Amino acid sequence: MLELVDVHSSYGDTHILHGVSLEVGTGAVVALLGRNGMGKTTCVHTIVGLIAARRGKVNFKEKDITGLAPHKISPLGLSLVPQGRRIFPSLSVRENLTLGMRGKGHTLDSIYLLFPVLKDRAKNMGDQLSGGEQQMLAIARALLANPDILLMDEPSEGLAPLIIMTIGDIILTLKEKGLSMLLVEQNVPLALRVSDYAYVLNKGIIVHQCTKEELVANERIQSEYIGVSKYGGNEYKRVK
Repeated sequence: MLELVDVHSSYGDTHILHGVSLEVGTGAVVALLGRNGMGKTTCVHTIVGLIAARRGKVNFKEKDITGLAPHKISPLGLSLVPQGRRIFPSLSVRENLTLGMRGKGHTLDSIYLLFPVLKDRAKNMGDQLSGGEQQMLAIARALLANPDILLMDEPSEGLAPLIIMTIGDIILTLKEKGLSMLLVEQNVPLALRVSDYAYVLNKGIIVHQCTKEELVANERIQSEYIGVSKYGGNEYKRVK
C-alpha cells in the first residue's frame, strides 16, 4: 500500500531524514515510534507532499508519488490526521466534516455511529470542543475522504488516558474493517495495542524494525530509543 525507499528530507539546510525505508501492507497497521524531534512528523509530511524528498522514492499503491503536491496526492486515496488536529475553529463540527467529503464508503451517518459525540456536537464550533472531541473530529474528517490509507500523527498527544483508550478502540474498529494505517506515536502502549509491526526512528534513521511482540521483549530498544525502561505484566496486558 505504501513504501518509502531510501528517503532523505530536509528543512532548508537541515538534513532530517537520512535514508528512511519502510512499508505499510494492505490492511496493516504500522507504528512509527521514537522520541520527540527524531523526524517522525517530517517523515509523514514527506509522504503527503508537504516536504519534498531530496532523495529516494515514495510509492503509494505501486505509483511513484515522490514530489507530487499534497492536493494531487490526497485524491489518490491518502488521508492525514495531522499533529495538533488542525480543525477549523470558526466552522461547525458538521462543516468541518463535510469540507473534504469524497468517494463512497464513510458517510455522515456512519461517522456519527462511530463518533456519537460528534452528532451531539454537530452544530458546535470547532473551538467549542474539548481536546478529545477535537481529535475525534480530526480523525472523522480524514475518514470522510474515504482513503485507502490513513496517516495519524500523534493522535494521543495531550489527551487524558480514558480518551486515549477510546482512540485506540476506534483505531481497532477501523483495522477490523481493513483500513491500512501508519500511526506515528510516542505513546508506546497505544501503538503496540493497535499495530502489527513497528519501526523505530532515531535522528532521522530507522534503527530497528520488528513485530510488536518482538519490541515488547526488547528492553534495550525500548530504553535506548523510545525512553521506556520495560513493560511490566499489567501494562503488557493492556497493549496486547
